[in-house]
Amino acid sequence: MKIQRIDKELTNILHNMVENETAINKELSEVHKDYKLSAKNLFRYLMLRSYDLRKYHDTLSDLGISSMRTAEGYVFSNIHNVVKNLRLIQKTPFDVISGIEIIGYKKSKKLLKKHASSLFNETRGKHFTEIMVTLPNEAADDKEIIRNMVLSGMEIARINLSHGDLEIWSKMVKFIREVQKETKKKIKIYMDLSGPKIRTSTIEIHGKKGKIKDGIPIKIGEHIILTKRKTLGKKSKFGKINEQIVKAEIGVLLSEIIDDAKIGDSVLFDDGMIKSKIIAKKEDELEIVITDCYKTKLSSQKGINLPDTILKLPALTEKDIECLPFVCKHADIVGYSFVRTGSDVRKLYAELENYNAGNIGVVFKIENREAFENLPEILFEGMKRNKIGVMIARGDLAVEIGFERISEVQNQILWICEAAHIPVIWATQVLENLAKTGIPTRAEISDAALGSQAECVMLNKGPYINDAIKILKDILIRMEGHSFKKKNELRALNVSKKYLQRLSERQAIIYDNTKM
Repeated sequence: MKIQRIDKELTNILHNMVENETAINKELSEVHKDYKLSAKNLFRYLMLRSYDLRKYHDTLSDLGISSMRTAEGYVFSNIHNVVKNLRLIQKTPFDVISGIEIIGYKKSKKLLKKHASSLFNETRGKHFTEIMVTLPNEAADDKEIIRNMVLSGMEIARINLSHGDLEIWSKMVKFIREVQKETKKKIKIYMDLSGPKIRTSTIEIHGKKGKIKDGIPIKIGEHIILTKRKTLGKKSKFGKINEQIVKAEIGVLLSEIIDDAKIGDSVLFDDGMIKSKIIAKKEDELEIVITDCYKTKLSSQKGINLPDTILKLPALTEKDIECLPFVCKHADIVGYSFVRTGSDVRKLYAELENYNAGNIGVVFKIENREAFENLPEILFEGMKRNKIGVMIARGDLAVEIGFERISEVQNQILWICEAAHIPVIWATQVLENLAKTGIPTRAEISDAALGSQAECVMLNKGPYINDAIKILKDILIRMEGHSFKKKNELRALNVSKKYLQRLSERQAIIYDNTKM
């Protein structure tokens, strides 16, 4: 591409940002002072990423000018300097833009590290990316489990409130505090709220000789009724020519999903191992047809994902609200499960205000399609207080968006959070084979290395967890010697376009990338 055309188009983007400065300030008026500049940079990044920038990279690289591939943390400064250098090469005048708050590369790194240290630990070891580990229930009865994790390199202890009870969690907290004093190591406590559990209800099928089975057999093409009614499940009955005479029936733990789902929506079970489509709907039931399955049985208490459905379920459940007094008293950080919208953020913040928990950190777990698509809105709402972060919960997220897209989407989350200078937790199945069997796969070592792009990596429990902690620590030390974040191509992001389009409908923001 000719240098004159690049100059013209990038100048238009730069001027678009300047023209929207007033609108940006108005939109971000309630953001916490610690995140004012970061929120403004995120807004500019969303504007930048609504354009397809791939066509500029090669020419800019040939000219020895920044190609904007690392512009996440310092958007305006990056484009401003690119245009300035293009003018110098062409020997044409350049009017320096004044009156705009600008973040440079050094300041962007400083802000990100400052926010990460505020949420996690202020003092760092040999690696910047911290290590979080999920505590097993056994840690409530054996302090040595926690001590060994800390000595291996655990810096944040995760208590999953989906498992155990108040007594177990209290014992864990007590042991963490004791180990912290004994080892003189600072250990943050992270507690995950459960959120709404969308699962199959209990299944009890009476078989031969009085044996009770906790699931129903399934196959492709089979029709199943998902119902609000109280049921212990029914299996299908087939005729001699394999014709389905009686449809199978399964209850759901959250009956609200029956109301929200519509014909044509996908319904996934058991981490996406069983796929189906809704073909009929009544007031108290859905009829689905199995379209694909990698298991021969659908069992009790298996997770249900509805990636096409806008669920009206509250992200903050009654159980979560009951747990909040304990969380606010003992946790340094609370994980917000199944957050979907900015409205969900406001609800949690209102509850935290009731307990004067202004100092507790909040991590937004991005684990469904709706949360990913609303990520900018969640972050802007989240930045109304400090000490916030994002967890890329790759388990449910991969099920909802498709396993083939998880690498792409996790990168987009990393970029958007870097633009906001918000620390990220890299989670789900990190070194899982190593933690469970003692032997890592080559692929999971590579995955753990990619985790160095985040500010925290989470490990789950397993008999070889201390080996996993030590190896992860070694990987992080090695990788951080090579890079900080990463260079990437910049195609237009739909998540950026959608947010700006929604905003332009309710505010006088100038948004037009049709000329590019």
